[in-house]
Amino acid sequence: MTLSEYLKTMDKEGLADFARCCGTSAGQLKQVAYGNRRASAGLAVCLDRETHGTIRCEVMRPDIDWAYLRNASN
Repeated sequence: MTLSEYLKTMDKEGLADFARCCGTSAGQLKQVAYGNRRASAGLAVCLDRETHGTIRCEVMRPDIDWAYLRNASN
């Protein structure tokens, strides 16, 4: 599922709450979802965590070696 698809499932209040949990604004999430801005590494991690892996940080930021980071914690 893409971030834009995920956001479309939310009403305005749910989107605001989700954005707050991710430490950003609804507007910023929409900018990232529609490709106008790139998610920071921190936001990519928050999206992965807050969606329980539905939105993967590897998809949001394929330029980062997430496999290395995930394996480093083992």
